[in-house]
Amino acid sequence: MARLDDDLALAHVLADTADSISMSRFKALDLYIESKPDLTPVSDADTAVEKALRATLARTRSRDGVLGEEFGVTGTNTNRQWVIDPIDGTKNYIRGVPIWATLISLMEGDTPVVGLVSAPAIGRRWWAARGLGAFAGRHQSNASAIRVSGVRRLADASFCYSSLDGWEQTGRLSSVLDLMRKTWRSRGYGDFYGYMLLAEGAVDIMVEPELMLWDMAALVPIVTEAGGMFSDLSGRPGVGGGSAVATNGQLHTDVLERLTPTGLHAL
Repeated sequence: MARLDDDLALAHVLADTADSISMSRFKALDLYIESKPDLTPVSDADTAVEKALRATLARTRSRDGVLGEEFGVTGTNTNRQWVIDPIDGTKNYIRGVPIWATLISLMEGDTPVVGLVSAPAIGRRWWAARGLGAFAGRHQSNASAIRVSGVRRLADASFCYSSLDGWEQTGRLSSVLDLMRKTWRSRGYGDFYGYMLLAEGAVDIMVEPELMLWDMAALVPIVTEAGGMFSDLSGRPGVGGGSAVATNGQLHTDVLERLTPTGLHAL
């Protein structure tokens, strides 16, 4: 665990660097924005953050691999790989909406073992390492342990989802709408924020149909160390399936059944 303590401490150093850069460019009148080949936006803040974090990792963890959203993979060490999303919620960022964050994770093989989410515009940071619990606060020196809710019934659950367009494109919109109708409350918080609200016990379910590794890796340790469950839509734990179902654990089976196109919940 000592090594993970050191890695988590480094993740906080990386987050401090990211916060400084991203906040200095947030709402800047000269913020430069362009479209990537997949037509999603990228700002000069996205690239500046990732470059700075890569430079720090090159100095401090030169043997580790790095995967980032903007610059791909460097290094060949897949046993220890840092995964970075410099600004999760770029569309919010470029419009001046404060719900965005830097996501930092360390993976050992296929398993995220350290996760940190830093959202400086709202003054919040969340982090976890395998076996060490999950915490939230402004920094390590000002932190509180976090825990998922104890809600047991869909009828009492608060449900979070991403854009409904993605669910329609994957042929699961009717299943999501059905799930929404079965829950107490539903809101489209989206991106990292729904997962962090889940880890804090403020909501009970968060689902997304399509995600990249850098969108998920930092979230998994935080959700699971807070007592929750994180799987893909088939129910496979972890980040390998390209989708996400995160719950407080007690609702996981019910949620997966509702999201299954074959309608297992009706059997």
